[in-house]
Amino acid sequence: EVQLVESGGGLVQAGGSLRLSCAASGFTSDDYAIGWFRQAPGKEREGVSCISSRDGSTVYADSVKGRFTISSENAENTVYLQMNSLKPEDTAVYYCAAEDFYDCASLWSYSSDPEYYGMDYWGKGTLVTVSS
Repeated sequence: EVQLVESGGGLVQAGGSLRLSCAASGFTSDDYAIGWFRQAPGKEREGVSCISSRDGSTVYADSVKGRFTISSENAENTVYLQMNSLKPEDTAVYYCAAEDFYDCASLWSYSSDPEYYGMDYWGKGTLVTVSS
């Protein structure tokens, strides 16, 4: 079974940076996608970014483009989310999730399913707090 463990959250001042990690294991296919999602208090979960194992393609939410970068270290089965120029509105619990044969380009088509975004495997999340 696929298991995902997030780490790297914490408290940072506005304008600062954090790098989140998602350690993944248990994939039986070489074709899968890992996404980062976040949920702020009182708000629905939203998609942040996604990376495909098939070709390394990535997508980003408009709200984080130019500030966040998703990457993968295949040898370590780890996906990272480098977050720069953080803003107070980035405060949320950040989750990584994964699904086999998933097209990252279709991520936001699942916004009507904000709990799962079409992904079956979820980590427990890591809290990011950005102070103003």
